[in-house]
Amino acid sequence: MSTNDPRPTVSVAHIVLQTDRMEASAEFMRTIGMRPIFDGPTVSIYELRGGTHLILMQDDTVTAGDAAFDLMVDDLHEMHQRLTSQGLAPSPIEPRPEIDHEAFTVREPAGHVITVFSSHVSNNPV
Repeated sequence: MSTNDPRPTVSVAHIVLQTDRMEASAEFMRTIGMRPIFDGPTVSIYELRGGTHLILMQDDTVTAGDAAFDLMVDDLHEMHQRLTSQGLAPSPIEPRPEIDHEAFTVREPAGHVITVFSSHVSNNPV
């Protein structure tokens, strides 16, 4: 580890989402801006900013609900408009004054609700 590197020393490596609709969930992740790394019938891997990987796992007994993670984008209003124009029906954008940000939710094909926040990274290298 370089002592001259101002970035944090750790990052999130993987987040996992079960799906009973692998092809549709994979297409959804590409549509919202994730980079495909591997597409398979039972496991698919998508890369997010910062190098985190979303692992989609086939599971025929998925219980829809809130995703165990949320997402963050630089331009929340542009993302909301883009998802709306693609027919993905995001919720209205709502302020989150307690954290000085805005957010909306969108449901992916297996039924998981994913919250999308406006960016709240520091001004330091990440």
